[in-house]
Amino acid sequence: MKIIGNGWDNILAAEFAKDYFIRLEAAVRAEYDTCTVYPPAELIFRSLELCSFADVKAVILGQDPYHGDLQANGIAFAVNDGIPLPPSLQNVYKEIESEFGYQMPKEGNLLGWAKQGVLMLNASLTVRKACPQSHVPLGWHTFTDAVIKICGGRPDPMVFMLWGASAAKKKELISGAHHLVLTAPHPSPLSAYGGFFGCNHFKRANNFLKGIGKEPIDWRRVSDGNV
Repeated sequence: MKIIGNGWDNILAAEFAKDYFIRLEAAVRAEYDTCTVYPPAELIFRSLELCSFADVKAVILGQDPYHGDLQANGIAFAVNDGIPLPPSLQNVYKEIESEFGYQMPKEGNLLGWAKQGVLMLNASLTVRKACPQSHVPLGWHTFTDAVIKICGGRPDPMVFMLWGASAAKKKELISGAHHLVLTAPHPSPLSAYGGFFGCNHFKRANNFLKGIGKEPIDWRRVSDGNV
């Protein structure tokens, strides 16, 4: 696994040296050597590469990379250009459109969000093809919990969007009362109508950011072409 290339390297240096991470790295390497695994190995830490710790304004927590061909690109909920938007991302866009009254672009790579300080982190950073949650037992949650805890301990306020029951449990890792922590059902078709639609998270996040003197997120800017 490669060095991230920004401030996360120093922040996570102690985590990388722990026994569990050394075992995790070996297990993930073995999976890539013997199976089809997503995202491509060079994109495993892409969400962290694109959004350095100091630049994080908001954290959106996903569960698992997409496990279909050509979908996963190392950013939670995002897909590569030319790939149809998955149902969960479609529902995210619908909620944004409902909150702000504008039409979302067709792209789903979400690079524009990352460049604005949105860290879109999956709880598990890799997955075997066609086998959802297959790499959870390898130990990814220990690592990503550490990332969330580090963000939650930062004195500079940020927004956390936790969607779904498993994501909501991560709230206990966020120690600072100065952060805005938003929870809602997952945007998947199975649960979106149970409270994700109408959650108003994107507008609430922007109101919070403006209130602390930070530039709000332009949620329409989802890709390089929109930036």
